[in-house]
Amino acid sequence: MADGSGVDIQEDVPVSDFSKYLLDRVRQLEERNVRLKEEYRKIELEKKSVENKKVQYERENRKLTAELDRLKTPPLLVGTVVDVMANNKLVIKSSSGPKFVVNSSQFINSKDIFPGAKVALNQQSLAVIEVLPPVKDPMVLGMEVIEAPNIDYQNIGGLEDQINEIKETVELPLLKPELFEKVGIQPPKGVLLYGPPGTGKTLLAKAVAHSTKASFIRIIGSELVQKYIGEGARMVRELFELAKEKSPSIIFIDEIDSIGAKRLDSITSGDREVQRTLVQLLAEMDGFDPRGNVRILAATNRPDILDPALLRPGRFDRIIKVPMPNAEARTEILKIHARRMNLADDVNLKKIGQMTDDTSGADLSAIVMEAGMFAIRGNRDIVTNDDFTQAMQKVLGERNKNLTEMNMTVFA
Repeated sequence: MADGSGVDIQEDVPVSDFSKYLLDRVRQLEERNVRLKEEYRKIELEKKSVENKKVQYERENRKLTAELDRLKTPPLLVGTVVDVMANNKLVIKSSSGPKFVVNSSQFINSKDIFPGAKVALNQQSLAVIEVLPPVKDPMVLGMEVIEAPNIDYQNIGGLEDQINEIKETVELPLLKPELFEKVGIQPPKGVLLYGPPGTGKTLLAKAVAHSTKASFIRIIGSELVQKYIGEGARMVRELFELAKEKSPSIIFIDEIDSIGAKRLDSITSGDREVQRTLVQLLAEMDGFDPRGNVRILAATNRPDILDPALLRPGRFDRIIKVPMPNAEARTEILKIHARRMNLADDVNLKKIGQMTDDTSGADLSAIVMEAGMFAIRGNRDIVTNDDFTQAMQKVLGERNKNLTEMNMTVFA
């Protein structure tokens, strides 16, 4: 029989047993209720997870749809602003050649639009959509020396006067410009290092890059000689623009004679392109536009072929000769290169310096290296005087032999 609660009640069940039955039944119902609540929480969590995934997929779908729409849009034309007119009108030279008078978007800042600026144009209306950022040649950007060389002035021997002049003309204007303001003079803007090969011109430039806190931009003159007309001049222009952006900065042009040779009347088309690059370099060094806090450092072993316009004050205010080292300087150079070597007691670097007449710092470095190689060849960790003697015979003998063969070839 069942009462109104839906619970079956046995008529012959005693009251005590029936109470126990009800308690068990209530306990079962409570456990079932707990399980249902737990399942409900799990379903709620799964629901939230599904909703979150739905939002994520919708966001990703919108992103992909926007990217697809962007890829479907027609490409924009590249143009150059020739002139800025009233009422948002611009004279644009398109990449295809002709010039047009077009409208510009009202959302473009008028300060960003000026003659020479690169802009993106709509294909149909040729309206200016946006202003393109200036693009520099990756080769020019790669000329900046990020990590300074580990060469300092202590690694250069026999060039005390040259080092002092470099410090006065390159470092002092960058580190203490107030001294020049007090005196009332303009600091030197350019320094030319000239001298025979291997005398330490590039070492001086490395020491400057190591000691100064300015941005150091290094370039070899031949890198400015390009195949196509106007490319070399463009690289020079971008080189100085980079130096102005990174100012205070130093531009070091190694082997400047490759683009700075004297201009002649009878020239080929290749020579004319080199001369265009030289003219651009002259204009950037001391032209109408101010150069800013940019110093020029150049090196050459052929100053006799440089164009006179390149050597005048205002471009190279200081011309420093880096001569072949004398006996005392050669001894200092040998000490610098041999300071980490295990030398025997019979090694006299001063005597070796006196014996190596007409040798450059590069030759002396090669002699020290070859002496160490002779010691390694003999399975020794100490370099003796005989090693230096053999090294001098090898390095200087090969150099004199090469010079003799070259002279015989030239005068044959």
